[in-house]
Amino acid sequence: MKPFYFAKRKLQLVPATTILIALAISIPLSAQTVTTFDAPGAGTGAFQGTYPFNVDPSGTIIGRTLDAGNVRHGFIRSTQGSYTIFDAPNAGTASGQGTWAYATNPAGEITGFFFDSTTAAHGYVRSNQGMITVFDAPGAGTGPGQGTFVISPEIINDEGAIAGHYTDSSDVNHGFLRNPDGSFETFDVPGAGTGAGQGTFSYGISPTRAITGFYFDGADVSHGFLRDKNGVITTFDVPGSGTDAFEGTYGGGFTPNGTIMGNYFSPDTLSHGFLRNTDGTFVTFDAPDAGTVPGSFEGTYPFGINPNGAITGWYVDDADANHGFVRDKHGAIVEFDVPGAGTGPGQGPYPFSIAPNGAVTGFSYDANNVVHGFVREAAGQ
Repeated sequence: MKPFYFAKRKLQLVPATTILIALAISIPLSAQTVTTFDAPGAGTGAFQGTYPFNVDPSGTIIGRTLDAGNVRHGFIRSTQGSYTIFDAPNAGTASGQGTWAYATNPAGEITGFFFDSTTAAHGYVRSNQGMITVFDAPGAGTGPGQGTFVISPEIINDEGAIAGHYTDSSDVNHGFLRNPDGSFETFDVPGAGTGAGQGTFSYGISPTRAITGFYFDGADVSHGFLRDKNGVITTFDVPGSGTDAFEGTYGGGFTPNGTIMGNYFSPDTLSHGFLRNTDGTFVTFDAPDAGTVPGSFEGTYPFGINPNGAITGWYVDDADANHGFVRDKHGAIVEFDVPGAGTGPGQGPYPFSIAPNGAVTGFSYDANNVVHGFVREAAGQ
C-alpha cells in the first residue's frame, strides 16, 4: 500500500544525510511504443477493467481484472498476447471480493491475496504449473477487511520468499516474511503505532530477503524502514518529509545492491521520489512536469524498480491528471502518456512495474474511468 491507495480506499532521522537532487532531464516522446489491452471478462463500467501490476523478464504480464459485477480475478498475459484467467480457491464472488495478483518472479510464481466470502483476506502463491497454495500469517484477523495482505509488484524475490503485512483482530498491521519453505517470520517496526489502521507495512523484498516498507506511528505519520536479512530493523526519514498525518516517508522497493526506492510527502503534501543508498544518503527527484499545487497530493510517485536501477511510476500534474515516467539509472527522466487515456482528474496512466529490459506495464483510466492495461516497449534505460 502506498499513500494514494489509502486515500482511494488506502524514528530516527538519518544523521548527516546528504541530499543529492537529481537533474530531471525530460526526453521527447518519440520512438515510444505503447500497446493497450483488455483481459477477457473485464468489465466496461466506471473503474472496471484490466489492472496489470507486474511484468517479468520474459515479458509476461500479470494482474487482475474487475468484472461487470465488481469481482476481481487474476490474469496472466503471455508475450504472444494470450490470457490465463484464475481465481484463488475460496475467493469470494460478491462485489468487492475475489483475487488480486500483484507480483511474479522469473520462475513464474505469482503472489497476491484474495478476499473470501466474508471479505477476510488471505495470501496465496501460484506455481508456474498453476497450483495455488493459500496461506495466512500467524495472528491475522478473520473479520471483514482483516487478514493477510500481499500488495506490491516488488513483494516476491527470485527464490520465492514473499513479504507482506497482516491486519489483526484489532485492525492493527504487522509485517511478515514467508520463506520459500512456507515458514513465517512476523515483526513490528519499533515506533509503529498500535491503533486501528496503524502499524507496519512491508512493500519490497530483496534477493537476500531484506524487506523495506513503511510504518504509521501513533500520530499516523509515515516513516520508512529496512529489515535486513538478519532481522535487524533500521528506520529512516527522507530529509524534508512532512510530519502531519499521512505525510512522511514510504519505502517501496530494492535494487540488487540494497538501494531503496520510494516516495515521500513534504509538508505541503506534494509527493517526491527518493533513492536511499546503502550508506544512508538520499537522492531525491521529481518528474519535470509534476504538479506543485500545495495541499493537492500532486507530484511524483515512483512504483517499480528493475535490477538495473531504472524506475517507473507516474506523476500528477497541476490539473490532477496522471502521466507515466521512466527514470534511468543515470537520473534522466522520460515522460509518457498512453493512447486513449483520459485527461481529467485522476485519469491517465498508472505505471507499476519495469522489466530488466526497460519494458513498463500498468493501467490507465480513460475519459469514462474505464480501466485498460498497457505495455510500453523498452526504449532504453
